[in-house]
Amino acid sequence: MDISQEKRLLPPLGRRLPENIFYGWWVTLACGMVLFVAIGIGFYVLPIFLKPLQVEQGWSEVMVSAAATVYFSVSGLTAVFLGSAVDRIDPRRFIVIGLIGMGACLSLIGRINQLWQLFAVYALMAIFFAMAAHVPVSTIVTRWWVVKRARAMSIAYSFISVGGFIFAPSGTWLLGRGGLGLAGPVLGALVVVIALPFVLLLVVSEPGDVGLHPDGDASAPLPAGMSDQTRVWTRGEALRTGAMWRLTIGFLLVFTSQVGYLVHQVAFLETRYSTGTAAFAVSFTALGSATARLVVGSFADRINKRHLTVALILTQASAVLGLQVSQSLIIDMMLVLVFGFTMGNIFMMHSLLTSEIYGMTSFGTIFGLSSAIAQTGSGAGPLLIGLLRTSFDSYAMAFTVSGLTTILAAVVLATIGPVRHSQLE
Repeated sequence: MDISQEKRLLPPLGRRLPENIFYGWWVTLACGMVLFVAIGIGFYVLPIFLKPLQVEQGWSEVMVSAAATVYFSVSGLTAVFLGSAVDRIDPRRFIVIGLIGMGACLSLIGRINQLWQLFAVYALMAIFFAMAAHVPVSTIVTRWWVVKRARAMSIAYSFISVGGFIFAPSGTWLLGRGGLGLAGPVLGALVVVIALPFVLLLVVSEPGDVGLHPDGDASAPLPAGMSDQTRVWTRGEALRTGAMWRLTIGFLLVFTSQVGYLVHQVAFLETRYSTGTAAFAVSFTALGSATARLVVGSFADRINKRHLTVALILTQASAVLGLQVSQSLIIDMMLVLVFGFTMGNIFMMHSLLTSEIYGMTSFGTIFGLSSAIAQTGSGAGPLLIGLLRTSFDSYAMAFTVSGLTTILAAVVLATIGPVRHSQLE
């Protein structure tokens, strides 16, 4: 197929881009922009709506927090069904529907005046959030890259932290200017206006659709230790492999500890420093996460990803445990930054390990199931930290347990070995 034929298959904007740059890089950047908006608003901004909802409507903190729990649980469960669907249907369709749906739900938040409406809107938005974010976007990036997959994934995922860094303060400013009635519709419009053009004008779901090959080279050898990338897996086959259980349990443990720490990070630091200093630490964490993804992505394709994952998790555990004995603001900020360095990379390694072990053809099915279990279960992290904090009247025991749980996750993931066909017989 000559270049002119390939260009005719590209989306409108893609036909105008330089031909000397592999088109997979443009797809990766476009996927990053989707994550920038969808997760930057759907994950980082949504929690700041809870207090205004409580104040404006007079609802209890428990009920408003329960809506947030429903949101994260429903988005996790949606990934189970979404995963197998994106292996059969163009992932772009789900992303488009998800972005439009998120925008609509955000615009409705300011109009909520009954508790059942809050739960209904949050549950519906959770479904659209799942459709627009991790599973379909990771599936597209996985299909475009094999040899340079870690580098591409790190670029796309780095947009998540940038989104949090930008949209969290923007959302707070909008709430201060006009409450939920202003913040909801404006943020909803931004979801559609910013992200949707990238999907419609630039994204191609897989290189074969435009006559290309992953990495731009059909003859590129697979990295050492990587399984057959085109093997078709069913959920049942994957669940009969020990790797699937270790992968899911390991990331369930580390995500539970990670989310628990993140939710309580500000409250913990406020016991030592001012509210402003504690809030600054959140931005510091997000900045560290974005930077470290790019650094790790530059060399992750050349080393054993299982060993890298274990090293990142142990480093995160050391940071959390170190915060319990530190008595210095400088050291605390350094440990917060180290936590940020590891946070985003650990999340990224979940998809990279899944694709390395089970390939690209059934990636959505396998990753959707694994991430659904891990992310839904991780919602228990904030509750567990809160219970330990209340029981011992201190965060010392809570974060000690969190750190030890993180170490256990590293042990579980260290035992993952190659999938043998004899396991399926």
